[in-house]
Amino acid sequence: MGTWNSRGLRGSALEEMVNRTNERYQEKGLALIQKIPTPITPVKMDKEHRRIILAYFEQRSTVDYIGAVQGIPVCFDAKECVADTFPLQNIHEHQVRFMEAFERQGGISFVLIYYTGKNRLYYMRFAEILVFWNRAKEGGRKSFRFEELDPSFFLELKNGCYVPYLDGMNRDLELRETLDK
Repeated sequence: MGTWNSRGLRGSALEEMVNRTNERYQEKGLALIQKIPTPITPVKMDKEHRRIILAYFEQRSTVDYIGAVQGIPVCFDAKECVADTFPLQNIHEHQVRFMEAFERQGGISFVLIYYTGKNRLYYMRFAEILVFWNRAKEGGRKSFRFEELDPSFFLELKNGCYVPYLDGMNRDLELRETLDK
């Protein structure tokens, strides 16, 4: 894995934590979430070590994860951020459109953002993503600041490595119920 110094590996620490969490949730019968692999076409192989040295992406991916939680369809993406400002260019338009369509079908979409410098994890509801996304589309900031986030959607890492996104999802569902009344 040392030969891959690509930008695509920036979120690998968070991805590993989410993958472990998904395994744990599945073992407990709480959720069934799958990592969606990004389709690639190998260009150059190291046949001796049976690994890909160079490849290109076949198509744009939708989101990182998809599945079901207690009968509720769920899709989400996982992003890492070093600074206090998160550039919206890290969430692509095709991902926003996919999450929007997913929500119209009765699912729940969100983005997990891990602020590595602060060791803070944030559950960003799709409705919140749209607020920032639309602000940028209307000529406003093309990013959002850490201080703009809803404090009630910060998650505490469990045992230093488990991502309790079901806690954020429960809060998200409660908020949706309140807004529907």
